Amino acid sequence: MQNFEPSRRAVMAGAGALATAVTLDLPGFSPAYAQGASVNQAPGFYRYKVGDITLTAINDGFAKRPLEGFVKNAELADVKKAMDGAFLPADALNITFTTLAIQHGGKLTLIDTGNGDSGAPTSGSWMNNFKAAGFDPKDVSTVVFSHFHGDHINGFRTKDGNAVFANAEVMVPAPEWAFWMDDAKMGAAPEAMKGAFAGVRRVFAPIAKDVKQFEAGKEILPGITAIAAPGHTPGHTVFALSSGNGKMMIMSDTTNHPALFVRNPDWSAVFDMDGPQAVTTRRKLLDMVSADKMQVAFYHAPFPATGHIAKDGKGFEMVPVQWSPAI
Repeated sequence: MQNFEPSRRAVMAGAGALATAVTLDLPGFSPAYAQGASVNQAPGFYRYKVGDITLTAINDGFAKRPLEGFVKNAELADVKKAMDGAFLPADALNITFTTLAIQHGGKLTLIDTGNGDSGAPTSGSWMNNFKAAGFDPKDVSTVVFSHFHGDHINGFRTKDGNAVFANAEVMVPAPEWAFWMDDAKMGAAPEAMKGAFAGVRRVFAPIAKDVKQFEAGKEILPGITAIAAPGHTPGHTVFALSSGNGKMMIMSDTTNHPALFVRNPDWSAVFDMDGPQAVTTRRKLLDMVSADKMQVAFYHAPFPATGHIAKDGKGFEMVPVQWSPAI
């Protein structure tokens, strides 16, 4: 059999021919695609199981963040090198948002609620994706918050003040509530943080008397145990899921994009309120899930934002799950 290895010139010529064909009115290519017009992706939800627990990842779009100043304790050149190694742009990072809907025991629980109508123009797709997944806000029984940054809580209440999940019990980490609802801490906060304090109160003040606070180290719902993960915020919390032989850690904001902070766990993102503590927490949790071979879910990993963690030299590597058409 004759060996055939196409030359680079032949490959490039073929690519050019394909590009030309796509611009023509050929079967299978709509005018929008032929002209390179922007089109929406399919609905952003993905279901998988951990034991008997069904999880649905719900995507809420993204926000573009310039790289300069994004990692507090690393040189910009090193950050750009890490981005290049992950085949990502060297000027900015698209930070994605992925919440989880959990079905277990006939109940529907949310872990965080996305940006709602208060985020970047490229976010705010959560409700459309939630409904496309077959869910209805009135059917949510419990909303559990990992921490109080706006991209996690603003989806609970619209800008005009309406609660989105009218029938849901609300559960929050007690240390997070103590920090953000403290008037003295709000008064002493730097000007740049006062908006975050105000945002927390906008979301939670109307229901303050009904909010249920929980402590870390306890099972807060069947199969869901809260684990303290401070550093990103004072009460930042992750959640261990357990059902049968299935185990998963919902990592919340333990890392931002894994290409930066899983591979370089000693780096600290600008959003980490206590950088050194966040690094200690990150290493501890990544070591734990790696050793226990637990599945993980991240809030800011590329959708569907779930996989496993493997040790890789001084850092770690996120290994995405294999996509499956059925659960």
